[in-house]
Amino acid sequence: MLAALSIRDIVLIDRLDLEFGEGLSVLTGETGAGKSILLDALSLAIGGRGDASLMRRGAAQGQVTALFEPAAGHPVLQLLSANSIETEGTVILRRVQGNDGRSRAFINDVSVSVQLLREVGRALVEIHGQHDDRALIDQSGHRDLIDAFAGLSVDASAIGAAWDAWKDAEQELAHHEAEIAQVRANADYVIHALDELRGIDPKAGEEDGLAAKRQLMMNAEKIAGELDEALDALQGEGTSGDRLAAALRRIERQSGLAESLLGPVAEALERVLEETNAARGKIEQALAATAFEPRELEEAEERLFALRALARKHKVLVDELPALVGRLEADFVALDRSEARIAELAEAVTAAQGLYEDRATRLSNARKKAAQRLDAEVATELAPLKLEKASFITKVESVPLDEGGPSGIDRVAFWVQTNPGTEAGPLMKVASGGELARFILALKVVLAARGSAPTLIFDEVDAGVGGATAAAIGERLARLAERVQVLAVTHAPQVAAAAAGHLLIAKEALTGPDGESMATRVAVLEGDHRREEIARMLAGQTITDEARAAADRLMSNSA
Repeated sequence: MLAALSIRDIVLIDRLDLEFGEGLSVLTGETGAGKSILLDALSLAIGGRGDASLMRRGAAQGQVTALFEPAAGHPVLQLLSANSIETEGTVILRRVQGNDGRSRAFINDVSVSVQLLREVGRALVEIHGQHDDRALIDQSGHRDLIDAFAGLSVDASAIGAAWDAWKDAEQELAHHEAEIAQVRANADYVIHALDELRGIDPKAGEEDGLAAKRQLMMNAEKIAGELDEALDALQGEGTSGDRLAAALRRIERQSGLAESLLGPVAEALERVLEETNAARGKIEQALAATAFEPRELEEAEERLFALRALARKHKVLVDELPALVGRLEADFVALDRSEARIAELAEAVTAAQGLYEDRATRLSNARKKAAQRLDAEVATELAPLKLEKASFITKVESVPLDEGGPSGIDRVAFWVQTNPGTEAGPLMKVASGGELARFILALKVVLAARGSAPTLIFDEVDAGVGGATAAAIGERLARLAERVQVLAVTHAPQVAAAAAGHLLIAKEALTGPDGESMATRVAVLEGDHRREEIARMLAGQTITDEARAAADRLMSNSA
């Protein structure tokens, strides 16, 4: 609820601090005393339009602070948490208005955008009357109110989940179909490319091997000549190898005469001979490798050039050709599998659509039944509010399934018919100012705390009525205040008498350096002071004993 309101330098208000309690509180005072200014200030604090004209004359800036105490678990606490604003049971909305037209917004002393301030304010307060900026006149919220009235909020959330599942399934199917269409569009190219690649059958690392082989074969004759000379040097007649072998045999025969001296020499000569034999073996292997048929060089060149040409064609490296074959083959395997996957996804879309349609239809039927109940309950409230010839109509129009959305297939609007034979139309367009406030009061009484902000403000809901009708309005405001906090600006003594709290708005003349000025003051009325104000509302400026007695009766009847 709204616990306190602090105003500084707004229009006629220089300094004002108010506290509010639960139940019904009324604001009374003579015309022009500043009741509307009070609501203008509160509207500014909850995100209403700021304007330099709201500034008190001569002030550099104005400020309005509203302190709220929302119930535990109220959605506004989650909203604040989502915006990283801490709260310990109280929510303080503050708006600073400069005389240059610019304003700043704060929630719990954290600077925020006016948009967030407005969103939080709308969750905490509804103002019905000339300051009305939301709630029942806003058709976009009528469907939520029907759901709240009928207890369909859980079903409405379920329809949202079903809608998301349906649209997600459609999106997945569309994405898969687009991928398959792309593969199909390139199918002929892929088939030709695969045939060509499979015909060559490229192997990883093949390019380097072919290039090396080609290089070897192109220089084989020269290489073989060099190898022959090396081999001849090792094993030809009179070569050092023969002489070393003969020398080793002679030393071995003499080794018995001087083992310690000739033994190491013999071992060294053996090692040299072993290395010489190993070198000869390597040369013979190399010579064998240089032996090839002339056709082999032609074939190696043809394959190497073919691989490189294919790589250029597909804009890849030669070593990447085997991987390209794998990708293209995978595309074809995926195409076959995707045909089956498309069928599965299509079935999933059909199932999700069917679930949405079923839930949407059942929710729509429930809303239409709830609309009839709501209309009937509101009708019982209209006659005492001097709207006995009027009708309240909740229009629930179902749209085709493909025009539905996460809230279902229904468009809900509150319509009224003010007199028999007249055209019915939207609540805001058909009802006059006074009628609109009474229609809203009747509807709010029926809805009670369902789909309502914790603080409701009615601005002159009793305009243009009196007597029994004003008493009926007061009784309904008091009944509504059993569920939520209600503030009412009123000129009707019957409404004032029904309140638990009473604030009197008055003007006071101030004399200062710049001459005389006016300021708005607010007094909390209790006991005899409250009776005097209600008597003034009954009798005018001259308060008689009869007016006081009538005020006593009104207060007694409302107690």
